[in-house]
Amino acid sequence: MHEKCSKIGTFLVTLALLATPGIFFASVSSGYDSPMSNQVSSDSSSVPPNNSGTNVRDRDSNSITPFSQSNKPADIEMTRQIRRALMADKSLSTTARNVKVITIDGTVTLRGPVNSEYEKTVVANKAQQVAGAGHVNDQLEIAGR
Repeated sequence: MHEKCSKIGTFLVTLALLATPGIFFASVSSGYDSPMSNQVSSDSSSVPPNNSGTNVRDRDSNSITPFSQSNKPADIEMTRQIRRALMADKSLSTTARNVKVITIDGTVTLRGPVNSEYEKTVVANKAQQVAGAGHVNDQLEIAGR
């Protein structure tokens, strides 16, 4: 019986020794994380994401989003040609080259931010060159306005 108690005692001592560093680091970690996590949460709540308003607007079932893109071969080809023209123009910012181009039944909708009025005009003109006048719905927004 003394041997059994000795094994249990050794087991409990080993368990206590193994658990001690975990308890120590958990208390130290929580002490250091608390002020930082409070600071991060207050900073993130005071500065909303840039596109939060756009995301709310796009939840409307009538909004045209990239998921609205037609699978018709002609529409896919038109979108591809416009996208290729935008990517080839190195005078455009990355933001302007990444606008949403959505084609449905031959009508192209342009959505998203651009950095200037110049970029807005250039992007719309490139889409009109491919789709034709009267077939482009320009919903581009100038960032910061």
